[in-house]
Amino acid sequence: MKYKIRGKVIFNDLSGGFWGIEGNDGRQWRPVNMPEQLKVRGALIEVTGEDDDSESIFMWGDPIRIVAFHTLPKL
Repeated sequence: MKYKIRGKVIFNDLSGGFWGIEGNDGRQWRPVNMPEQLKVRGALIEVTGEDDDSESIFMWGDPIRIVAFHTLPKL
């Protein structure tokens, strides 16, 4: 399934740390392939992602594979 997600980039220090996206709708996403360009805490972004069923030690967010992205201007 494909998702279009608008939200904010976060870094969670849990279990060694990982990057995530907090969607504007409150949903949490854990990209398995977070692009380096998006690894900026608090960046506003829009991504298109697909379901990813890979295993992870992180018990946070729904795993997705990012297929397209762009940053949004700060308000």
